[in-house]
Amino acid sequence: MTVENFKLNNGVLMPKIGLGTWKGNETGELEQTVKTAIELGYRHIDCAKCYCNQREIGKALKDAQVPRKDLFIVSKIFENRHRPELVEGAVDDILDELHLDYLDLLLMHWPFATKPETGYASFKTEDIENVPIMDTWRAMEALVDKGKARAIGVSNFNTAVLEKMLPQCRIIPAVNQTEIHPYCQEPELVEFCKRHDILVTGYCPLGGTRINVMEDDLINRIAEAHVGTPAQVALSWSLARGIAVIPKSNNPIRLKQNLKTLTLTSDEMRMIGKIQRRERKVDPGRDHEPLKWIFHPDEAQCPVI
Repeated sequence: MTVENFKLNNGVLMPKIGLGTWKGNETGELEQTVKTAIELGYRHIDCAKCYCNQREIGKALKDAQVPRKDLFIVSKIFENRHRPELVEGAVDDILDELHLDYLDLLLMHWPFATKPETGYASFKTEDIENVPIMDTWRAMEALVDKGKARAIGVSNFNTAVLEKMLPQCRIIPAVNQTEIHPYCQEPELVEFCKRHDILVTGYCPLGGTRINVMEDDLINRIAEAHVGTPAQVALSWSLARGIAVIPKSNNPIRLKQNLKTLTLTSDEMRMIGKIQRRERKVDPGRDHEPLKWIFHPDEAQCPVI
């Protein structure tokens, strides 16, 4: 199955549907999942250093019967490598794990930094340090010049941070990856990114643990009307908004289903848009008061840009 592309602001084509890999190796099946996904037609694989599973993904990519130029591989710099002198080494480590010479898209995973000795699994509030976002970004821009990344972008950035950041960028972020699903719709952020030609990628597009989008009555009624699945409804809703999606599954049947999109009516789009329930799966501000500004910019000061 062929997946359509979005065109990034630098002309690079990115498949609209990708494979998410966060917590993707909890059952020890990720290498096979990636191989199966590629066989089914996935070409966009979303990775991150802090997922601690890139070596498994790298094994699958090394064995893939698909030319490298036809794949779109994304990875992210974790917050403990924001100091500009650490950025290139962090990307070299990512490339080594994935058995690649370059990334198609490199993202800054979060708009805050932690000390270099901080681990990937968790961190304490006292581990947070002030590294200006633009220092990290300029180091990422240099990696585009060196051919180690075809495009660069951000993740979990709100409009307040982007407004301060964009005038200082030599290379405008191509993508802002953030949580998007019917219970976390982010209309203002999506509209801001569209105005500035930044593509939004939605992670957790199906909700997830404790975010029961797949059990929503409206989503299920629409799925029945289209003889589809609730997942297909949620993914098609995002895609119709111009948002790329990276659903995760280890189940071959669901992997295949998630590639099939539905044509939702304008009324169905409007009804989903009016869902009042608002829930977010990922929010470091719950555990770290100084980070509340990430998803609640009115509650605290933004970081040094």
